[in-house]
Amino acid sequence: MGREIIRTDKAPQAVGTYSQAIKVGLTVYLSGQIPLVPETMEMVEGDIEIQIRQVFDNLKAVAQAAGGDFKDVVKLNVFLTDLSNFPVVNQVMSEYFDEPYPARAAIGVASLPKDAGVEMDAELDLGG
Repeated sequence: MGREIIRTDKAPQAVGTYSQAIKVGLTVYLSGQIPLVPETMEMVEGDIEIQIRQVFDNLKAVAQAAGGDFKDVVKLNVFLTDLSNFPVVNQVMSEYFDEPYPARAAIGVASLPKDAGVEMDAELDLGG
């Protein structure tokens, strides 16, 4: 089974030694996204809700470039520098996802690249 590199200009470009996503068969592994605006590669201005929305928009763009969408997400990992923001993640996530929701983990971390308050990665199943 071959690997396909997924790349789109509608999400932030990889700034290190990684790909935006890798597709293996019907599974897509999305790299972590922080709240960078794709056109400027600068952090989005605003509070944690705006950051979370930007991360979801970035993930969605990569998922779509791979031939999927949020309905195909089976696993979502959320990294927060402040776990008290988790209710905001839930509220915003309910606007982007329909039931059944993907499996999910929420991890509190000391810091994220570019001082982001949130980062997320995901796995998609395009066969379901």
